[in-house]
Amino acid sequence: MNMVDFNSQFHLSMDWDWWFEFLKGMVKPLAALAVVLIAVILSFMQNLGLEKEMVYSIFRAFLQLSIIGFVLQFIFNQGNSGWIILAYLFMVLVAGYTAGQRAKHVPRGKYVAGVSILAGTALTMFVLVVLNVFPFTPRYIIPVAGMMVGNAMTVTGVTMKRLRDDIKIQLNLVETALALGATPSQATQEQVKRALVIALSPVLDNAKTVGLISLPGAMTGLIMGGASPLEAIQLQIVVMNMLVGASTVSSIMSTYLCWPAFFTKAYQLETKVFSSD
Repeated sequence: MNMVDFNSQFHLSMDWDWWFEFLKGMVKPLAALAVVLIAVILSFMQNLGLEKEMVYSIFRAFLQLSIIGFVLQFIFNQGNSGWIILAYLFMVLVAGYTAGQRAKHVPRGKYVAGVSILAGTALTMFVLVVLNVFPFTPRYIIPVAGMMVGNAMTVTGVTMKRLRDDIKIQLNLVETALALGATPSQATQEQVKRALVIALSPVLDNAKTVGLISLPGAMTGLIMGGASPLEAIQLQIVVMNMLVGASTVSSIMSTYLCWPAFFTKAYQLETKVFSSD
């Protein structure tokens, strides 16, 4: 047997070994479906009508996570920074669309959300990489980016929706301020502040109670993977810091990008934005 044949058989064996390990590892997730079955039975007994939705949700989560697992396995094996950027931009694109859907009455809401999420997470990621907190490799950057993008998505969507709703409720107050010569920034200062406080409060509350009420996912995953609790705590502190930073930048950015859609060039409220429910 020549060297080429040996190498091809070796790689084929490795591929099959990896596939076998994957199937072997799915035994426990499949066994955990027992708790879903309990939920389905309880839903049926209480006439909630959620049985089909429960089964569909779990099946969709299983399918999505399995696909993502294969995709990440492929990206990790490539070791190419281009795949990191591509995966990151895909996450931002989906997050921007989702956050824009939440704030559907904000004009160009998907664009505003996408740019805000990109700005907040990219800036935070750049700082972490420059300070050598994380190496720029797929194994570190993609999971970290996923956590930041997910939180920024939630905060940005809430900020945009809350800001638009608050201005609509206090329309007369804002118009009076504009008539007296206030700029859009001055006229909506309280509404912006309220929207940011409401959107960021869950993130800050989570930071205050982390470890006291529940162990976060990153920390739990490390401990279950065999890392020491001290190592897990160190990583979780970094995670909480980056979530607060990225969420704050993204939410503030979204308020600035909303203003052009809320006001005319003559510094008057764009009434059609606030006329729909």
